Amino acid sequence: MDEIREGSTEVSCDVLVIGGGTAGPMAAYRAKRRHPNMRVILLEKANVKRSGAIAMGMDGLNNAVIPGYATPEQYTKEITIANDGICDQAPVYKYASRCFEMIQELDRFGIKFQKTENGDFDVKKVHHLGSYVLPMPNGDTVKKALYRQLRREKVLISNRYMATRLLTGRDGQVAGAIAVNTRDAEFLVIRAKTVILCAGAAGRLGLPQSGYLWGTYENAANSGDGYAMAYHAGAGFANLECYQINPLIKDYNGPACAYVAGPFGGYTTNNNGNRFIECDYWSGQMMQEFYNELQSGKGPVFLKLDHLHGDTISEIEAVLHNVERPSRGRFHQNRGTDYRERMIEMHISEIGFCSGHSASGVFVDEFARTTVTGLYAAGDMASVPHNYMLGAFTNGAVAGEHAAGFAEEIDLSDYDLSEVEREKARVLAPTKREDGIPPNQIEYKTRRLVNDYLQPPKVTAKMKLGRMRLAEVREDLENRMVARDAHELMRSLEAASIIDCADMAAAASLFRTESRWGFYHHRVDFPEKNNDEWFCHSILRKQDGRMIVEKRPVAAYIVPIEESERSAYDRQRIRKSA
Repeated sequence: MDEIREGSTEVSCDVLVIGGGTAGPMAAYRAKRRHPNMRVILLEKANVKRSGAIAMGMDGLNNAVIPGYATPEQYTKEITIANDGICDQAPVYKYASRCFEMIQELDRFGIKFQKTENGDFDVKKVHHLGSYVLPMPNGDTVKKALYRQLRREKVLISNRYMATRLLTGRDGQVAGAIAVNTRDAEFLVIRAKTVILCAGAAGRLGLPQSGYLWGTYENAANSGDGYAMAYHAGAGFANLECYQINPLIKDYNGPACAYVAGPFGGYTTNNNGNRFIECDYWSGQMMQEFYNELQSGKGPVFLKLDHLHGDTISEIEAVLHNVERPSRGRFHQNRGTDYRERMIEMHISEIGFCSGHSASGVFVDEFARTTVTGLYAAGDMASVPHNYMLGAFTNGAVAGEHAAGFAEEIDLSDYDLSEVEREKARVLAPTKREDGIPPNQIEYKTRRLVNDYLQPPKVTAKMKLGRMRLAEVREDLENRMVARDAHELMRSLEAASIIDCADMAAAASLFRTESRWGFYHHRVDFPEKNNDEWFCHSILRKQDGRMIVEKRPVAAYIVPIEESERSAYDRQRIRKSA
């Protein structure tokens, strides 16, 4: 099994979608629905049936803009304020305007959402300002329902192929992608008129507190491959210094799930059992308050449920222990933790890139277009902030429709054959060595260095030293890493993506010389915000073989923000404990 075989095949299509989790299948489905005669390929390094962050389902929608509860304008304002005002509102507003029709479509797929006795959607309040959370009683059916639609529309699915680099034509337009089979290492060259990147978050960037490589909050397959491909194709990235950092259950490294527990009356407390923040909605400022409490002598921090009625706790357990992360119940059982008897210890997660839970990603406009012609991005790797699952579905649909329309107007771009040969040599280099460093050791060292040097609070000297150490690991990766079979080859490619993302995280963080987004970009030696100099996006990209970062103005707002509203997320701390 996993024996390495030499060989390659070339195919062509109109639209190539890379990533079979949430945004990717919806992008492929909508492209095919809009243009039934088009050849649409969905490429996934695992199996689309059970891949991505929703492999085991999802417990609810975190950002549902439902008529009667919220308007697109209200939601756009909330997300803008939560991101310190550094937000291109056009893609956020487009999402907010279209997500309700997506909820209705998902409902038709057989994915049911919680409703009141009157038959209305049962929306809950978790966000600081508005109400957008919609529970999903049968959230474990999401992936199955989505897969049925792909089969019905006859989308071409290529499982077990890992995209490694994008092809660009001589005119600078995207021309397709190069992929390698994760079971036998055969190459596949896919020519495409348009490409949609939906490869998920860079979840394996920092190392979990548990020390395990696979103990991440994100889907463990999300190693930043899409980020690396977009970077090497020359696409721009927005605000990579705005890390994803979450409050997690200590040692389990899963979410405490304020979105589930909060509407039932659960909340975050310090060691005295006192609530110290008004809102458990994940934002950089909330994480800053979380960190401050840990450092104040009032830590650890806990999720408090033991004050609730037993029947209420049973309802919470029915969701948290069965949908999305069924291992959570086993973890608590083995540790002897009962929500009815004690609070659950929480901690701060490792860092990652994820627009689903922060604002960092491939820079896109309201049509999901990147800065490279013909290249689109959606889901957790695109720069639309606070995407979550519904954002991945909605923006994936936007990307699929627009990419298919653009593909109708253009021809396949020519590409340089030598580009493929260079990529084959790069990918297979670890298989040509008799001995060396295995990929898991390269990955562990990279992620350990990320924790040591890049985890907030950020210090300039540490980040500079971190880049030096990462360069040493890259030297080992490129010249000493060994892969003995096709599975290890896949791991070696993931390790390369991880180190690319780590280098981008350091470069972007060093560039923005201020503190911003609460804990996400807390720079000890630049503790203040500087709106005169830094009310802008930082855009990172590859130019002439080197990494550069530059400023980009924030686009004019569609929804105005009053001066008195802009600091709403800075006022979450409860000044006097109850």
